[in-house]
Amino acid sequence: MGNAGRNGGEYYTPRPLIRAMIQVLKPQIGERIYDAAAGSAGFLCEAHDYLRYDAGGQGDDRRLSTGDLETLQTRTFYAKEKKSLPYVIGIMNMILHGIETPNIVHTNSLTENLSDIQEKDRFDVILANPPFGGKERKEIQQNFPIKTGETAFLFLQHFIKYLRAGGRAAVVIKNTFLSNSDNASRALRKELLESCSLHTILDCPGGTFLGAGVKTVVLFFEKGAPTQNIWYYQLDPGRSLGKTNPLNDDDLKDFVALQESFEDSDNSWTVSIYNVDTESFDLSVKNPNKAGQEPLRDPEVIINEIETLDKESEEILEGIRGML
Repeated sequence: MGNAGRNGGEYYTPRPLIRAMIQVLKPQIGERIYDAAAGSAGFLCEAHDYLRYDAGGQGDDRRLSTGDLETLQTRTFYAKEKKSLPYVIGIMNMILHGIETPNIVHTNSLTENLSDIQEKDRFDVILANPPFGGKERKEIQQNFPIKTGETAFLFLQHFIKYLRAGGRAAVVIKNTFLSNSDNASRALRKELLESCSLHTILDCPGGTFLGAGVKTVVLFFEKGAPTQNIWYYQLDPGRSLGKTNPLNDDDLKDFVALQESFEDSDNSWTVSIYNVDTESFDLSVKNPNKAGQEPLRDPEVIINEIETLDKESEEILEGIRGML
């Protein structure tokens, strides 16, 4: 199941990371939760367990009323998925988790024109790990105010637009989004900072996503007020992550605990919006507590990154050849 969508930058999201994202957002019964790139619906299934049982998904549902359970079943979880196999797996996954009527639509979310979205279409909570590294056609890009071929950047615009005022989101994205100097990246960072409060950035170590050669961050933001302060957390499990040593819940306990009060530590710090360059809007992760320290990287992560960059270079060259 985890390998169902390994093309186009789609990778299985570790369940401990999903659970930590949910614990930060704290969804509640009655709120509508959305994932526009659902894959096997892991985010929605974990959110269901959080709401139905408890933060660890291990309790019972006797504390919920009949009305709450009905709301949870029919009016809480919404998703879209482009590819057929993950779409079918997602429906099965939700049914197995007790969601008898999954609201998953088999469609490409990026074909929707953002100018057509109305208030009734918006959601309270968005949880997602959109595919990255994909290249979208020009006609798809016309649906977005900031034109770019990068799939993940189009999805981020989609998520911002689909959040209601006061809505919260946690979105996984390549860490290069924080510092890319192209016009689209700068414009998107500016839009995110001005239309939402980007309050937390979780910097994930290499190897968090098995088989992915790129590093990722998780953006936590709330719609409706501009960013004032950004709290960074640099996740350091103290070991190299891989197939035999994956991320676990204990690795994220410190992050979840400190995030609640945006507490500073050796791995966390706060940056004021007034210290963000207004030309580049660079949001790079620069831990002031570990200046000059560069952790040794796992060889497998380096090899995966080389393969990923080679693939991206091939796609860029193909695009240039097509213009000749």
